[in-house]
Amino acid sequence: MMGSSHALSGAAVWLTGSLLLDQVAHFHQTPLQLAVGTAICAGGALLPDLDLSGRVTRNQGGATVARTFGVLSLFVAECVEKLSLGVYKLTRMKHDPPRQNGHRTLTHTIVFNVGVGYGTLALCNAYGKWAVMGVLFLSFALALRGLFEKWAERAGWIIVTLASAGAAYLVYERLPGDRGYPLLGLAVGVGGLVHLLGDMLTRHGSPIFWPIPTGRRMWRCVGLPQSIALTAGDKTEMVFLRIVFTTVAILSGTVLLVPMLLQRFNIAL
Repeated sequence: MMGSSHALSGAAVWLTGSLLLDQVAHFHQTPLQLAVGTAICAGGALLPDLDLSGRVTRNQGGATVARTFGVLSLFVAECVEKLSLGVYKLTRMKHDPPRQNGHRTLTHTIVFNVGVGYGTLALCNAYGKWAVMGVLFLSFALALRGLFEKWAERAGWIIVTLASAGAAYLVYERLPGDRGYPLLGLAVGVGGLVHLLGDMLTRHGSPIFWPIPTGRRMWRCVGLPQSIALTAGDKTEMVFLRIVFTTVAILSGTVLLVPMLLQRFNIAL
Protein backbone atom coordinates (compact mmCIF):
# COMPACT_ATOMS: atom_id res chain seq x y z
CA MET A 1 0.00 0.00 0.00
CA MET A 2 1.01 3.62 -0.51
CA GLY A 3 2.08 5.89 2.34
CA SER A 4 -1.11 7.96 2.50
CA SER A 5 -3.25 4.82 2.64
CA HIS A 6 -1.18 3.47 5.52
CA ALA A 7 -1.50 6.76 7.43
CA LEU A 8 -5.26 6.95 6.85
CA SER A 9 -5.70 3.36 8.00
CA GLY A 10 -3.72 4.09 11.17
CA ALA A 11 -5.89 7.12 11.97
CA ALA A 12 -9.10 5.16 11.26
CA VAL A 13 -8.07 2.23 13.45
CA TRP A 14 -7.04 4.47 16.36
CA LEU A 15 -10.25 6.48 16.31
CA THR A 16 -12.40 3.37 15.93
CA GLY A 17 -10.57 1.65 18.79
CA SER A 18 -10.93 4.75 20.94
CA LEU A 19 -14.67 4.79 20.23
CA LEU A 20 -15.02 1.14 21.23
CA LEU A 21 -13.07 1.72 24.45
CA ASP A 22 -15.22 4.76 25.18
CA GLN A 23 -18.49 2.89 24.71
CA VAL A 24 -17.59 -0.52 26.11
CA ALA A 25 -14.90 0.09 28.74
CA HIS A 26 -15.82 3.73 29.55
CA PHE A 27 -12.23 4.75 28.83
CA HIS A 28 -12.61 8.43 28.03
CA GLN A 29 -9.98 10.62 26.38
CA THR A 30 -9.76 14.37 26.04
CA PRO A 31 -9.82 15.91 22.55
CA LEU A 32 -6.08 16.54 22.86
CA GLN A 33 -5.41 12.90 23.75
CA LEU A 34 -7.51 11.74 20.83
CA ALA A 35 -5.72 14.06 18.41
CA VAL A 36 -2.27 13.07 19.65
CA GLY A 37 -3.04 9.33 19.63
CA THR A 38 -4.49 9.55 16.14
CA ALA A 39 -1.48 11.45 14.79
CA ILE A 40 0.99 9.06 16.40
CA CYS A 41 -0.84 5.97 15.13
CA ALA A 42 -1.01 7.48 11.63
CA GLY A 43 2.71 8.26 11.78
CA GLY A 44 3.54 4.85 13.24
CA ALA A 45 1.71 3.24 10.33
CA LEU A 46 4.46 4.58 8.04
CA LEU A 47 7.45 3.37 10.05
CA PRO A 48 7.76 -0.17 8.60
CA ASP A 49 8.49 1.30 5.17
CA LEU A 50 11.68 2.83 6.54
CA ASP A 51 13.32 -0.15 4.83
CA LEU A 52 12.48 1.29 1.39
CA SER A 53 15.36 3.62 0.57
CA GLY A 54 15.88 5.90 -2.41
CA ARG A 55 18.81 7.79 -3.90
CA VAL A 56 20.38 9.63 -1.00
CA THR A 57 22.77 11.84 -2.96
CA ARG A 58 19.99 12.97 -5.33
CA ASN A 59 17.32 13.33 -2.62
CA GLN A 60 15.00 11.17 -4.72
CA GLY A 61 12.84 8.07 -4.37
CA GLY A 62 12.19 6.07 -1.23
CA ALA A 63 8.98 5.54 0.69
CA THR A 64 6.97 8.39 2.20
CA VAL A 65 8.64 7.94 5.57
CA ALA A 66 12.10 8.02 3.93
CA ARG A 67 11.41 11.45 2.42
CA THR A 68 10.15 13.05 5.64
CA PHE A 69 13.39 14.86 6.51
CA GLY A 70 15.01 15.00 3.09
CA VAL A 71 18.50 13.57 2.67
CA LEU A 72 18.83 12.77 6.39
CA SER A 73 15.83 10.43 6.51
CA LEU A 74 16.81 8.93 3.14
CA PHE A 75 20.20 8.08 4.63
CA VAL A 76 18.53 6.49 7.68
CA ALA A 77 16.27 4.50 5.36
CA GLU A 78 19.33 3.32 3.43
CA CYS A 79 20.89 2.08 6.68
CA VAL A 80 17.68 0.35 7.77
CA GLU A 81 17.33 -1.30 4.36
CA LYS A 82 20.88 -2.65 4.49
CA LEU A 83 20.39 -3.85 8.09
CA SER A 84 17.15 -5.59 7.12
CA LEU A 85 18.82 -7.24 4.15
CA GLY A 86 21.67 -8.38 6.38
CA VAL A 87 19.23 -9.94 8.88
CA TYR A 88 17.42 -11.64 5.99
CA LYS A 89 20.62 -13.17 4.62
CA LEU A 90 21.77 -14.33 8.05
CA THR A 91 18.49 -16.00 8.96
CA ARG A 92 17.10 -17.22 5.61
CA MET A 93 16.51 -20.89 5.09
CA LYS A 94 17.30 -22.94 2.00
CA HIS A 95 13.92 -22.34 0.36
CA ASP A 96 13.80 -18.60 1.01
CA PRO A 97 14.58 -16.83 -2.27
CA PRO A 98 17.76 -14.72 -2.62
CA ARG A 99 17.18 -10.98 -2.29
CA GLN A 100 19.03 -7.84 -3.36
CA ASN A 101 17.21 -5.42 -1.05
CA GLY A 102 15.67 -5.52 2.42
CA HIS A 103 12.23 -4.07 1.72
CA ARG A 104 9.40 -5.98 3.43
CA THR A 105 11.69 -8.05 5.59
CA LEU A 106 12.68 -7.19 9.17
CA THR A 107 10.54 -4.06 9.65
CA HIS A 108 7.48 -5.89 8.32
CA THR A 109 7.36 -8.45 11.13
CA ILE A 110 5.20 -8.52 14.23
CA VAL A 111 8.28 -8.83 16.44
CA PHE A 112 9.80 -5.62 15.10
CA ASN A 113 6.66 -3.49 15.43
CA VAL A 114 5.75 -4.75 18.89
CA GLY A 115 9.35 -4.10 19.86
CA VAL A 116 9.21 -0.52 18.53
CA GLY A 117 6.00 0.11 20.48
CA TYR A 118 7.49 -1.29 23.69
CA GLY A 119 10.73 0.60 23.11
CA THR A 120 8.80 3.85 22.73
CA LEU A 121 6.96 3.18 25.99
CA ALA A 122 10.20 2.34 27.83
CA LEU A 123 11.95 5.44 26.46
CA CYS A 124 9.12 7.75 27.54
CA ASN A 125 8.89 6.15 30.98
CA ALA A 126 12.64 6.42 31.49
CA TYR A 127 13.20 9.98 30.28
CA GLY A 128 9.81 11.62 30.73
CA LYS A 129 8.53 14.57 28.77
CA TRP A 130 11.72 15.24 26.79
CA ALA A 131 11.55 11.77 25.29
CA VAL A 132 7.83 12.26 24.72
CA MET A 133 8.54 15.50 22.86
CA GLY A 134 10.93 13.65 20.54
CA VAL A 135 8.35 10.92 19.86
CA LEU A 136 5.71 13.56 19.19
CA PHE A 137 7.99 15.45 16.81
CA LEU A 138 8.83 12.38 14.74
CA SER A 139 5.25 11.10 14.74
CA PHE A 140 3.75 14.45 13.76
CA ALA A 141 6.22 14.76 10.89
CA LEU A 142 5.29 11.30 9.61
CA ALA A 143 1.58 12.02 10.05
CA LEU A 144 1.86 15.24 8.06
CA ARG A 145 3.70 13.41 5.30
CA GLY A 146 1.11 10.65 5.19
CA LEU A 147 -2.19 12.42 5.81
CA PHE A 148 -1.37 15.60 3.88
CA GLU A 149 0.90 14.14 1.22
CA LYS A 150 0.33 16.72 -1.53
CA TRP A 151 0.73 19.66 0.84
CA ALA A 152 3.88 18.14 2.34
CA GLU A 153 5.40 17.61 -1.10
CA ARG A 154 4.77 21.24 -2.05
CA ALA A 155 5.91 22.63 1.29
CA GLY A 156 9.11 20.62 1.44
CA TRP A 157 10.80 18.87 4.31
CA ILE A 158 11.96 22.05 6.07
CA ILE A 159 8.39 23.36 6.49
CA VAL A 160 7.22 19.90 7.56
CA THR A 161 10.01 19.78 10.15
CA LEU A 162 9.20 23.24 11.53
CA ALA A 163 5.46 22.53 11.66
CA SER A 164 6.08 19.23 13.46
CA ALA A 165 8.42 20.85 15.97
CA GLY A 166 5.87 23.58 16.69
CA ALA A 167 3.03 21.08 17.15
CA ALA A 168 5.20 18.88 19.40
CA TYR A 169 6.08 21.87 21.61
CA LEU A 170 2.43 22.95 21.95
CA VAL A 171 1.40 19.45 22.99
CA TYR A 172 4.43 19.19 25.29
CA GLU A 173 3.27 22.28 27.18
CA ARG A 174 -0.09 20.63 27.88
CA LEU A 175 1.14 17.20 28.94
CA PRO A 176 0.83 16.09 32.56
CA GLY A 177 4.00 16.24 34.62
CA ASP A 178 4.31 12.53 35.45
CA ARG A 179 6.02 9.87 33.36
CA GLY A 180 3.01 7.72 32.55
CA TYR A 181 2.59 7.84 28.78
CA PRO A 182 1.50 4.30 27.86
CA LEU A 183 -0.76 5.42 25.04
CA LEU A 184 2.21 6.78 23.07
CA GLY A 185 3.93 3.40 22.89
CA LEU A 186 0.63 1.69 22.18
CA ALA A 187 -0.17 4.10 19.33
CA VAL A 188 3.23 3.58 17.68
CA GLY A 189 2.94 -0.22 17.96
CA VAL A 190 -0.64 -0.33 16.74
CA GLY A 191 0.27 1.88 13.77
CA GLY A 192 3.03 -0.53 12.76
CA LEU A 193 0.75 -3.55 13.04
CA VAL A 194 -1.93 -1.79 10.98
CA HIS A 195 0.73 -1.27 8.31
CA LEU A 196 1.38 -5.01 8.20
CA LEU A 197 -2.33 -5.72 7.80
CA GLY A 198 -2.48 -3.23 4.94
CA ASP A 199 0.44 -4.85 3.15
CA MET A 200 -1.16 -8.26 3.62
CA LEU A 201 -3.95 -7.05 1.33
CA THR A 202 -1.42 -6.70 -1.50
CA ARG A 203 0.19 -9.32 -3.71
CA HIS A 204 3.50 -9.37 -1.86
CA GLY A 205 2.16 -9.78 1.69
CA SER A 206 4.32 -9.47 4.81
CA PRO A 207 6.64 -11.95 6.62
CA ILE A 208 4.76 -11.42 9.88
CA PHE A 209 5.78 -14.69 11.58
CA TRP A 210 9.56 -14.20 11.50
CA PRO A 211 11.59 -15.54 13.34
CA ILE A 212 9.25 -18.55 13.53
CA PRO A 213 9.77 -20.85 10.52
CA THR A 214 6.68 -21.78 8.51
CA GLY A 215 7.24 -24.99 6.63
CA ARG A 216 10.64 -24.88 4.98
CA ARG A 217 10.88 -21.10 4.95
CA MET A 218 11.80 -18.48 7.53
CA TRP A 219 10.60 -15.45 5.55
CA ARG A 220 7.25 -16.60 4.21
CA CYS A 221 5.12 -13.60 3.20
CA VAL A 222 1.53 -13.94 4.33
CA GLY A 223 -1.36 -12.23 2.57
CA LEU A 224 -4.48 -12.62 0.49
CA PRO A 225 -4.60 -15.17 -2.34
CA GLN A 226 -3.11 -13.74 -5.53
CA SER A 227 -6.47 -13.93 -7.29
CA ILE A 228 -8.02 -11.31 -4.99
CA ALA A 229 -4.96 -9.47 -3.65
CA LEU A 230 -4.56 -5.78 -4.42
CA THR A 231 -1.81 -4.18 -6.43
CA ALA A 232 -0.20 -1.34 -4.48
CA GLY A 233 -1.39 1.99 -5.87
CA ASP A 234 -4.28 0.57 -7.91
CA LYS A 235 -7.73 2.16 -8.08
CA THR A 236 -9.15 -0.09 -5.38
CA GLU A 237 -6.60 1.24 -2.92
CA MET A 238 -6.39 4.83 -4.09
CA VAL A 239 -10.14 5.38 -4.33
CA PHE A 240 -12.19 2.74 -2.50
CA LEU A 241 -9.95 2.01 0.51
CA ARG A 242 -9.06 5.65 1.08
CA ILE A 243 -12.74 6.61 1.03
CA VAL A 244 -13.48 3.83 3.53
CA PHE A 245 -10.62 4.81 5.84
CA THR A 246 -11.54 8.50 5.69
CA THR A 247 -15.23 7.84 6.31
CA VAL A 248 -14.55 5.55 9.27
CA ALA A 249 -12.14 8.07 10.80
CA ILE A 250 -14.55 11.00 10.40
CA LEU A 251 -17.55 9.09 11.77
CA SER A 252 -15.64 7.71 14.76
CA GLY A 253 -14.11 11.09 15.54
CA THR A 254 -17.49 12.80 15.28
CA VAL A 255 -19.20 10.33 17.62
CA LEU A 256 -16.38 10.81 20.13
CA LEU A 257 -16.06 14.59 19.97
CA VAL A 258 -19.64 15.84 19.61
CA PRO A 259 -20.74 14.79 23.15
CA MET A 260 -17.60 16.40 24.58
CA LEU A 261 -18.30 19.67 22.81
CA LEU A 262 -21.96 19.66 23.81
CA GLN A 263 -21.01 19.03 27.41
CA ARG A 264 -18.38 21.75 27.34
CA PHE A 265 -20.84 24.32 26.11
CA ASN A 266 -23.63 23.02 28.38
CA ILE A 267 -25.88 22.02 25.51
CA ALA A 268 -28.35 19.26 26.37
CA LEU A 269 -28.60 16.29 24.04
